[in-house]
Amino acid sequence: MVKKLLTIAGSDPSGGAGIQADMKTFCALGCYAMSVVCSVTAQNTTGVFSVSDVPVPTVKAQLEAVFSDIGADGVKIGMVSNAGIIEAIADALIRYMPKHIVLDPVMMSTSGHPLLKEDAISALIKNLMPLSEIVTPNLSEAEMLSEIQIKAEADILKALCKIRNMGAKNVLIKGGHLSGRPIDTLLCNDKIYKFSSERINTVNTHGTGCTLSSAIAAFLAQGDDVCGAVRKAKDYLLGALKNSYPIGLGHGPVNHFWKSF
Repeated sequence: MVKKLLTIAGSDPSGGAGIQADMKTFCALGCYAMSVVCSVTAQNTTGVFSVSDVPVPTVKAQLEAVFSDIGADGVKIGMVSNAGIIEAIADALIRYMPKHIVLDPVMMSTSGHPLLKEDAISALIKNLMPLSEIVTPNLSEAEMLSEIQIKAEADILKALCKIRNMGAKNVLIKGGHLSGRPIDTLLCNDKIYKFSSERINTVNTHGTGCTLSSAIAAFLAQGDDVCGAVRKAKDYLLGALKNSYPIGLGHGPVNHFWKSF
């Protein structure tokens, strides 16, 4: 049976990030892709220009429609910008209890546009972190969540522990924004795992975080453990970066279907 994957996030009309990137990833990895749209953004490869949240009753109706009929073997949560939406998502997850939940706490766009309202951060920590199998912040998101300034490896370890103590079962801090060879650090079952990969010399990095977290969700649903899912997702993203598209005037998208060519 094909695994059914649901993304709960914001829409990117340029197709490189958000729900569009998530669904491409699910399909590329052999899953059936579904979506619940929480926000509609106006963005492209150069930046985010506006964000309009979907009304909470509409978010609830989408969640109910998907879970009551099709269900989901895995859920990836991305951009959820206000407390009302976060609480609606948590209620649906508690009610329907999908086995695998990946939380990618999208808080700020690459261009510096805030995507998570300040009063929603506590709601995300309280309502969604304890439900998630793994939380996947990048360095800046890890700093915001942990309130620890990350300058060295010791800071990453402190942030991992602090975020785990907020209720997260497993935490992956993505290290791609540090200089040198990119290393992601995973705290899983009280053990630290490091995932190193080559740095690809490309500006086409739009949607990399969305793609990685979606791939982790897909591999978890297909039976991998957390470490295995992270390792496979890293390999998939590396291929997508190597085969990325020179589209747009800014940071182009990765190639989610690189294995098909």
